Amino acid sequence: MPYTRVTVDPGKMGGVPCVRGLRIPVATVVGMVAEGMTVEQILEAYPDLKREDISEALQFAAEAVRERELPRMGT
Repeated sequence: MPYTRVTVDPGKMGGVPCVRGLRIPVATVVGMVAEGMTVEQILEAYPDLKREDISEALQFAAEAVRERELPRMGT
């Protein structure tokens, strides 16, 4: 999938994937969802974001996890 809302710029935020060149890392958006925030709460906290930004950030994160070897979990 081509990502149009997730950007990586080595000159911004150390090259961390961000939303639309804003200084809002994908990891921040994913973390807010993981903490149980609703889309509406995230949009209220970050008025520059759009619903589509949140959706694409989640898709990007899911793809990133699919592409990497996960650490072994303790048993």
